[in-house]
Amino acid sequence: MTTPLPQDPLSFVDWKWADIEPHFRDLEARPLTDALVVDWLTEWRHLAQLISEIESRLSVAKDLDTADQPATQRYQDYCEYIVSPAREASQRLKEKLIASELEPERFDVYLKTMRTEAALFREANLPLLVQDDKMDAEYNAIIGAQTVVWNGAERTIPQMRPIYLDPDREQRETAWRLCAARQLADRETLNALWARTLTLRRQLAANAGKPSYIEFRWDELARFDYTPDDCFAFHDAIERVIVPAAERIYEKRRQRLGVESLRPWDLDVDPLGLDRLRPFTAGDELATTTAELFRRVDPQLGDYFDTMRREGLLDLDNHKGKAPGGYCTEFCASRRPYIFMNSVGLHDDVQTMLHEGGHAFHNFESYHLPTYLQGDIPIEFCEVASMSMELLAAPYFTRDQGGFYATETDANRARVEHLEGMILFLPYMAVVDGFQLWAYRHPDDAMNAANCDAAWGALWERFMRGVEWGGLEAEKVTGWHRKQHIFRYPLYYVEYGLAQVGATQVWRNAVQDQAGAVAAYRRALALGGTRPLPDLFAEAGARFAWDVETLTDNLTLIESTIARLDPA
Repeated sequence: MTTPLPQDPLSFVDWKWADIEPHFRDLEARPLTDALVVDWLTEWRHLAQLISEIESRLSVAKDLDTADQPATQRYQDYCEYIVSPAREASQRLKEKLIASELEPERFDVYLKTMRTEAALFREANLPLLVQDDKMDAEYNAIIGAQTVVWNGAERTIPQMRPIYLDPDREQRETAWRLCAARQLADRETLNALWARTLTLRRQLAANAGKPSYIEFRWDELARFDYTPDDCFAFHDAIERVIVPAAERIYEKRRQRLGVESLRPWDLDVDPLGLDRLRPFTAGDELATTTAELFRRVDPQLGDYFDTMRREGLLDLDNHKGKAPGGYCTEFCASRRPYIFMNSVGLHDDVQTMLHEGGHAFHNFESYHLPTYLQGDIPIEFCEVASMSMELLAAPYFTRDQGGFYATETDANRARVEHLEGMILFLPYMAVVDGFQLWAYRHPDDAMNAANCDAAWGALWERFMRGVEWGGLEAEKVTGWHRKQHIFRYPLYYVEYGLAQVGATQVWRNAVQDQAGAVAAYRRALALGGTRPLPDLFAEAGARFAWDVETLTDNLTLIESTIARLDPA
């Protein structure tokens, strides 16, 4: 007789595969009928959620301290001895459900994804997926260990970011070059890791009978609504519409700084010589103020965030050994999101907090669905949830509105910084996405790091115009080393671009009717993954589009708002 599955996920943490496997076997042996299928799916989903939650908790533990080898080993062991056999057992359940030809209510999108996953599955890939997870941890450890000595104190690379805001140009350049030199010291190590990563991913595709890793990954990500060619069309539209706008931003910055040419260390400092924005000093203050800001957007969203604060579901401050970046993960059996960040007191951190808060709200809203419908949500729409929140919260940046800034002038500076960043991001997104598509279309070439440097450099010249990199060739062409998605989340970056186009449309609606736009946003989030991607966009009040016309409309709104907030 099998031990009943626990409702408390923390009591599941010590379960071994010998404890878990009988539950998969029991589900595999049960008859499936219209009357039984929802209960069957609910129990399967609960089992999958327990496994997923423990994996997420162990992953967070290793990210909090990349030097903690036991924590990394616990995570890797769980992936190898629990997650990997669970993938194989889940494959049998997928095949059982597909063979039954049953179609539970509102489960059609999940069935389409399930059929794709089942067709992609190969037992031979299970150990490779485990190895991929281990190389993910290797990348984190390399980046997390990068520190420099500044004014006699050891600092992480993220902790150096405030120096780039210093009005003293010589100081900024010194700091920038110091960090760049430290990052370049890992050049050969990262090149070797990339070669192993690319080899493994090529094998995954070959085992699944796919002509390249692009086709494999497209199916793995359940991208049913756009193709690689659509991505290239998106890049072309960005080059036509957005790149000239980015050049205008860079030129305005160059003129305001009064420099002959704009250099990489000139991109963060206030161009009018004003002191940097200081929205908060530590993670606790960031969380407290963000909570009030979310309440202004919508009281229920504020309640969700208060739950996270109360239950210790935020880790916001940067420290040595912490994995890079920021993310919102999910403890799905507990029905709780968790936010991980590396904040150092910048407005960028505010935007990251709002962004990850949007992901958290997506989780909370979808928890209202029956358990069997709490499946994966298209990543492209997950990013609409996060990027829209950055824009929906912006009207409340002043302290009298619950926000971070004492004056409207500083609040407007922050908003302009974000809006200009939206324009500047899309060309960079095209570089990252273009590089990955090139690498997996030409894997033999991409095995050679010099070819990767050349490909990145060519894309940089095409899309990132307006900044002078003379004398910094090595720093420029190795930029792909510093984009963790290339190593850790393959072919995952275009989602941010597609989502930004959608989120800008959500914001357009909010300019006309803030309450109505927030209500539509929440309705769309509450659908989880039960509707196709274009339908989710539509429910939120946006079109799933990336053409020249849509980009032009979005750009007009962004630039007109910048002109209103920054009349100088």
